[in-house]
Amino acid sequence: MEIYVAQHAGFCFGVERAVKIVRNAAGEYKNLYTLGPIIHNPQLVNELKSQGVDVAESTDDLSEGSTVVLRSHGVEKQELNILAKKNIHIVDATCPYVNKAHSEAVNLSKDGYFVVIFGEKDHPEVKGIASYIEGEYTIVSSPEEAYNIDFREKIGVVAQTTQEKAVFDKIVDILRNRCRELKISNTICNATTLRQNAARKVAEMVEVMFVVGGKNSANTRRLYKICSEICEKTFHIETKEEIDKSVLIGVNKVGVTAGASTPKNIIDDVIEYLNGVNNGRE
Repeated sequence: MEIYVAQHAGFCFGVERAVKIVRNAAGEYKNLYTLGPIIHNPQLVNELKSQGVDVAESTDDLSEGSTVVLRSHGVEKQELNILAKKNIHIVDATCPYVNKAHSEAVNLSKDGYFVVIFGEKDHPEVKGIASYIEGEYTIVSSPEEAYNIDFREKIGVVAQTTQEKAVFDKIVDILRNRCRELKISNTICNATTLRQNAARKVAEMVEVMFVVGGKNSANTRRLYKICSEICEKTFHIETKEEIDKSVLIGVNKVGVTAGASTPKNIIDDVIEYLNGVNNGRE
């Protein structure tokens, strides 16, 4: 059985940076929290908890004297205001590409554009982007939803950083006929595109595909969707324990990719497990 691993898989720049920041903070501060999980990977969040980093689900869970790390997805503007009023020390681990999406959305709004955000409505990153917009905006998660936008003089479009570029392009084409002036800010992170393209390449080569990452990770779920459209036997797993060996019976080629919030050791565990299955074959 040949095992193919996507060229681009696992931690992206923003996630690696955020994890490094929170690990350093754990050695420096007491009463340390992250506002929401630092990244969407339950295994890493549990590891950090064992090192004294708790998760605050909201600003209500934080009190004066504590330190909070802002997660890679960023936070909403009103949450920052509350933290300032509570005099809580802030360590900012927001991904720079997410901050760029905030800035682009703000600038479009100030310039009088109706802002269209392409992303998942309930995702913390999208909520954060929307919170900084001063004028009118809407959130769309698909080209179909873009068709429902009324005609506007000026439309500006931004994207959640982990969205799929091909879908973004379809939405942009639809919006061209929904306004007199369209301004496009492609805020999709290049690391996302690289991971998606690498995953496609592997999925086209194999009979079984494993996508490794948190079930609550949007970019991992998107990788799973992309791969499952190419390879019928695609499985979204968080750890090697979720692999059902029966799906590997008679399989000659298996592929592995991972979301941008998946630690290297978890990916390595999956590959090692597959190698063990391979070596144990009759």
